[in-house]
Amino acid sequence: MAKRKVTVETDNSNWQAPKTRKTRKPRKPMTPEQKLAASERLAKAREVRAEKNPDYGKSSLAENIRDLPDDHRLHPDKVKDWIKSQKDLLKSEKAGIRAKIKGSEARAANHEGYIRNCQKYLRDGDWIDMFYGPNQEHTIARRCVAQAYHWYGPKKGEPKFDVGTYYPMLGCVYTKEMHEEEFSDVKELQDGGQRPRRNKRKK
Repeated sequence: MAKRKVTVETDNSNWQAPKTRKTRKPRKPMTPEQKLAASERLAKAREVRAEKNPDYGKSSLAENIRDLPDDHRLHPDKVKDWIKSQKDLLKSEKAGIRAKIKGSEARAANHEGYIRNCQKYLRDGDWIDMFYGPNQEHTIARRCVAQAYHWYGPKKGEPKFDVGTYYPMLGCVYTKEMHEEEFSDVKELQDGGQRPRRNKRKK
């Protein structure tokens, strides 16, 4: 069957291309004095809004961390600064990955995990990372919420403690010296917890 020839009846002789949007001229770079003045104006505007609305800037934060004192180790403002510094470090490590620098992938994954944990803290109010600080230089102290007990051995039925953990039962952090004193009379730990060596067979 032969194809039917289609004739166009629409007249597009007067068609014109649509006008493009005007490109916005880039702003002139601000001088250091102008940047300082702008930051001061922004700070004053935020103070005025905070006076009118006590929850200004805190709606995205967990309720249990909104009213922390300014000197608290995990104050939300400090954590936000840590996120910024970690993102800068992550950016440099990603550049190292593209340059195939050894260890960049592991360091980048570490920064990404720390950023996620900081964001979770701001959202849920629970700090789940073992470290804190702008460069993860501080270690979080653990606190016992459910006491464990030895279920076998010479210490069976007695409380079980881990070094570096705070126990309400003791009212302090369980130290290595306390551990050595507690197990000084246990024969199995007199040699540092190592198993006795077996005599090698003679050939």
